[in-house]
Amino acid sequence: MSNPAKPAVVVTRWWWVRHAPVRSDGGNIYGQTDIACDTGDREVFEAVAKILPRQAVWYASSLMRTHQTAEAIWATGFPRPATMAREAAFAEQNLGQWQGMNRAAFLASRPVGSHWFAAIDEAAPGGESFMDLYNRTCDAIGRINLEHAGKDVIAVGHGGTIKAAVGLALGGQPEKGLAFDIDNCSVTRLDHFASAGTKVWRLPMVNQQPWIADASHAAMHQPAGPEVIPETKLA
Repeated sequence: MSNPAKPAVVVTRWWWVRHAPVRSDGGNIYGQTDIACDTGDREVFEAVAKILPRQAVWYASSLMRTHQTAEAIWATGFPRPATMAREAAFAEQNLGQWQGMNRAAFLASRPVGSHWFAAIDEAAPGGESFMDLYNRTCDAIGRINLEHAGKDVIAVGHGGTIKAAVGLALGGQPEKGLAFDIDNCSVTRLDHFASAGTKVWRLPMVNQQPWIADASHAAMHQPAGPEVIPETKLA
């Protein structure tokens, strides 16, 4: 029997998907550059589609690679939503004049042990700091939590955006979110619990790569055959 004196808890489930890998960057930093991604690996998108909820509100950033990734998920037979909101606040960090610079050389010039391109409060020349990204991401999440309370929200975003969301879920610690790897096409689930006067987060999964589990499962069920020893091991 329910207790009418106990406040109801509303759970809004966020399913973050990082966009597919970018192959045409030439090894350079791209940040908010509107560059295309590679959606050719159908098995990856089939595995991602298996774990996403069918009845969900969809969001993507303002950059084309998130829209291409969503299209690749729908192309597996996943039900296409009637609409997908374009949310500029979920775009990757604007890295200003660093965009177009060689990534490896740039990172080698930064302090050892850095989780990101710069300290969280250091703005790229002509661009943003990670805190700027964090604050705009958090503002949008708060707004969507109110607009779609109690629903599943699928958000196709970027590494920095998802790290910001994880930092929010960890109690508003953006620097902790930067410690997580967020791989291309990975799924991160963050659940928001709201009741009268209380709001908390739970992190059911971060950087889940369902295609790896699918591959492991398939390998376990393959019939055993004769071992083939490569010639290089016979030398």
